[in-house]
Amino acid sequence: MRAIMVMFDSLNRIMLPPYGGTDIVAPNFERLAKHAATFDNFYIGSFPCMPARRELHTGRYNFLHRGWGPIELYDDSMPELLKKNGVYTHLVTDHWHYWEQGGSDYQTKYNSFEYARGPEGDPWKGLVDFEVPPHLYGRQDNCGRQEYVNRRYTPREEDISIAQTFHHGLQFIDDNFRSDNWFLQIEEFDPHEPYYVPDRFMSLYEKEYGGREFDWPQYHKVGHAGETEEEIRHAINKYRAVVSMCDYYLGQVLDRMDQYDLWKDTMLIVNTDHGFLLTEHDWWGKVCEPIYDEIAHTPFFLWDPRSGVCGERRQALCQTIDIAPTLLDYFQVPIPKDVQGKPLREVVASDQKIRDYALFGLHGFHVNVTDGRYVYMRTPVREHLTEIYDYLQTPTSYPNSITLDKLRQSELVWGYEFTKGTPLLRVPGNAMGMISDDPELLYGPDGLYEGGNLLFDLEQDPKQLSPLQDAETECRMEDAMVRLMRESEAPPEQYVRLGLNGSGAKAP
Repeated sequence: MRAIMVMFDSLNRIMLPPYGGTDIVAPNFERLAKHAATFDNFYIGSFPCMPARRELHTGRYNFLHRGWGPIELYDDSMPELLKKNGVYTHLVTDHWHYWEQGGSDYQTKYNSFEYARGPEGDPWKGLVDFEVPPHLYGRQDNCGRQEYVNRRYTPREEDISIAQTFHHGLQFIDDNFRSDNWFLQIEEFDPHEPYYVPDRFMSLYEKEYGGREFDWPQYHKVGHAGETEEEIRHAINKYRAVVSMCDYYLGQVLDRMDQYDLWKDTMLIVNTDHGFLLTEHDWWGKVCEPIYDEIAHTPFFLWDPRSGVCGERRQALCQTIDIAPTLLDYFQVPIPKDVQGKPLREVVASDQKIRDYALFGLHGFHVNVTDGRYVYMRTPVREHLTEIYDYLQTPTSYPNSITLDKLRQSELVWGYEFTKGTPLLRVPGNAMGMISDDPELLYGPDGLYEGGNLLFDLEQDPKQLSPLQDAETECRMEDAMVRLMRESEAPPEQYVRLGLNGSGAKAP
């Protein structure tokens, strides 16, 4: 038995042809949908990058206890469990955050790994005297400068990291297709911003452009930098072009599945960590606004040779936390008791329901719950806005979000069952350093928490434009949220911070 997972970063579900997208050239995603089960109600758990990857390893929610951070000693890592049970695991990736502060020790859980250099702020090539070319938005720090330095060294398509990543993945398949018991994870940073894409893909969407260079949207309201309508269209076309590029390289994996007849005994998963707002809700980005469906509701495709289901849709509510137990179950490796996700074998075979509700969120922001139709977003209350902590054993997180001063205020806490009898370090936190402590900024016009708690009916309002006023449904969703938080051993201050005491649901 073998398994391949192709994971993209920031891939928007609504733009893909199998999900109704009509303005993206992506024939291989259409081809994939004919070969696999397409999931219509697949949601993130925690995001962004490293929180999602921790869930990929552990099958547990990350965002209730901490934000960005490493694999911990007590974590049950799926690739490590496979490795210990005789399944060879190999990671190929250009996701540079694995080598950044707060992203450590994930790659060591595999038997082997390969790293393609160059995307975004990967500190790869060094130029002392270098002027960043004029452009809209983009990061104004060393990360932003590094992106344009790296581009100097990748002038050809075969040089860029996506080409290198898939080259490594295809080489592994070519070298090992006759062998048994292996798991290959091809993890691609695209279509994550910035959008660096060869002309042959860009020409699918745009022949001429006369505006300012704009390929790196930041997490702001649309118009923050005075971008014109032409420039906005250009940035979206850049994203579309990158998705078409991802589609092209996905096709090479599908070609290998055909060439070596791997469909008969090789599982194939194609997924992403989250989506991205491209002017929907008047926003660019993913972390500075309520977590709308464009971010939380993601594409997911699964070919399971045990059932042979292909070309069908699945409606069961599933999440990122289900991927780890699915792979463990496939290779007949026992699933640890601390895993919260469920194997997807019967979902693929017969659309069997595995949960009634799913939590999702970003540490320090809203806590959200969905039943597949309704989405309820719970807003932190003003009085307890800053009562947020990171619970870690390895005191490292997103760069500069854990400081010496915060470590001086930290304390050891005990009593969490999922840590296997070990303590956690409780460190004052503020969601990767991205939340202001100014309530007026957060709760004022266009603020993060403007509007308070939000309830949406995706059946009647799929674009989440009109919050629903329905006390009975809100109470039901709130009760489900509290129940899932209890099952996840959420820290006590999370209930206080969300105003759940005395609001119709009992805090523990």
